[in-house]
Amino acid sequence: MLTKIREKSQGTLAWVILTLICVPFALWGINNYLDGGGEKPVASVGDKDFYQRDVNKAYEQYSQNLQGMNIDEPTLKAQALQKLIKDEVLLQYVHTEGLVVTDNEARDFIKSLPYFQVDGKFSEKQYKSLLGSQRISSTEFVNRIKNALTMEQFQHSVMDSSFATQFDVESFFKIQNQQRDVDYIIVPVSPLNEQPKSEEITAYYQQHQDLFQTPEQVSVEYVELSLDELSKKVVVTDDKLKAFYEEQKDQYTTPERRKISHILIAINDKTTEKQALEKALKAKQDLASKDFSVVAAEVSDDKLTAKKGGDLGLFNLGSMEKAFEDAASSLKLGEVSNPVKSAFGYHLIKVTELVPSSVKSFEIAKPEVAKAYQKSQAENAFYEAGEKLTEMSYEHPDSLQTVADGLSLVVQKSSLFTKDKGEGVATDEKIRNAAFSEEVLQGNNSAPIEQPSERLIVLRLLEHKTAAKKDIAEVKDEIAAELVKEKAQRLALEKAKKIQVSLEAGTSIQSVASENKVEIKSEKGLVRGKNKLPEYLSDAIFKAAKPIGDKPSVFLTVLPSGEQVVVSLSKVTTGTMSEDDKKQLELAKKNIAKTLGQTEFNQVLNSLQAEADVEVNKKPQAQ
Repeated sequence: MLTKIREKSQGTLAWVILTLICVPFALWGINNYLDGGGEKPVASVGDKDFYQRDVNKAYEQYSQNLQGMNIDEPTLKAQALQKLIKDEVLLQYVHTEGLVVTDNEARDFIKSLPYFQVDGKFSEKQYKSLLGSQRISSTEFVNRIKNALTMEQFQHSVMDSSFATQFDVESFFKIQNQQRDVDYIIVPVSPLNEQPKSEEITAYYQQHQDLFQTPEQVSVEYVELSLDELSKKVVVTDDKLKAFYEEQKDQYTTPERRKISHILIAINDKTTEKQALEKALKAKQDLASKDFSVVAAEVSDDKLTAKKGGDLGLFNLGSMEKAFEDAASSLKLGEVSNPVKSAFGYHLIKVTELVPSSVKSFEIAKPEVAKAYQKSQAENAFYEAGEKLTEMSYEHPDSLQTVADGLSLVVQKSSLFTKDKGEGVATDEKIRNAAFSEEVLQGNNSAPIEQPSERLIVLRLLEHKTAAKKDIAEVKDEIAAELVKEKAQRLALEKAKKIQVSLEAGTSIQSVASENKVEIKSEKGLVRGKNKLPEYLSDAIFKAAKPIGDKPSVFLTVLPSGEQVVVSLSKVTTGTMSEDDKKQLELAKKNIAKTLGQTEFNQVLNSLQAEADVEVNKKPQAQ
């Protein structure tokens, strides 16, 4: 239940489909479909206007997809707006071109979405309930899905026509497997003992006041619907538990444990089927006087297992060919089969360990059975309560107490927390994102937020503290430390630049290192993505210009620690395909073609946007 749609959506237009699926658990709410009134649109594509709330809702979905990438909110909102514009440009184009998806295709897609399924099957009740809570008709919803699928159909028509030639593959590996020889010097950031003057501290404080603020904080009140809590209320009796136990007996059964070894005589260019059979029969005769592991080591063509006496480990049905499995399943402990033919050759199979299957008795399994029974019985109640939670929190957006009373839940409260960190319920990033969303900050209940262990939480704002400027006395020491660090890094950069100038003038790196009392480090045959250098340094080396003639390419780069690195790139060797690369040639072609196809689609989309009637009235605000 409540499986995330984005885990099932296919194609790079999945985000479009997500924003079109306007169900209560999604982030794209009913307000998106209300009239803009007197509000000025943020952007327009033809006759389609987008308002700030559209950008805010799109941003919420967009930011979830890019979690962990440390992109600031204004930038993400600008990207979300561009995504809205591009999607609308594409939608208008496919309509102009007369591309369509049938009603049946759209309905088949909808039925495949886990959001509308109960016990793995499409539920008409679930479907109507979720759409009804957002005041969206089935016809409107199907049309939106048809639009999204049509857009994806066009995208695939562009991308799937792309292909990679042998030249493309060879060019890729020339770059991917390229080798570079470098010498480099790390210029450390030396600690300074001096302290900045009070005027410097004051000037820095006035120029960087945005850095010295207490972060925005909120606290929330919330109600939590939990499957576990509902389960505890389910009354159990021995008769019900015994019936459930019999229905679910497989869950309390330990399957037979069967460990096997084999000797393989392979059929190949050097050994015919007849010869392989004769060798297998000879090997079985040898078992009369030799141990199985000895014969396996001597004659088995499965060299990996031969070293371990032919041991294949635990035998699992479905992992081998039928003839092999039939033989392995019928043998007694210690018994060796007659030669068994597979696609690989002839096998002699031996069972080396056999533990019969066992069933945990009802008395022993009773605590497990009771817990499983209660959970199974509570699932329907949880689903129905989830629907009610969604409806009530939407119908009574200004109160949680009404929701709590209607579902016999307790209104709980959190302590203050920020966007980045919180305790208790606010340790979860999804909770923090919802708490700082525009909807909640405006005083409305949130949409139900899915939590681990089958829990749903609805929250509303309790207290909101805006960011406030810190007094200079509070941050004086912090600023002083920053100024000292900046000066130390500046001195390191100046020293690095002098070293760079000397190297570019032709002075040997050994002389420069000796003069500046720094260490030279050398790397030969560096390969992209397969070296132990810091990522920042490796990236800079492989982005650097190639040396011209005998003159090395000298450049500076900086590490996250602030240390400067002076690099002398002396040699670049064109990459070639390795034997392993050749084995993966078809996969490489496929991936390169996919990349080329995505690039081509982006170019087509940019071209369509350039030709479309697009107007952006202002940059989206970080509200």
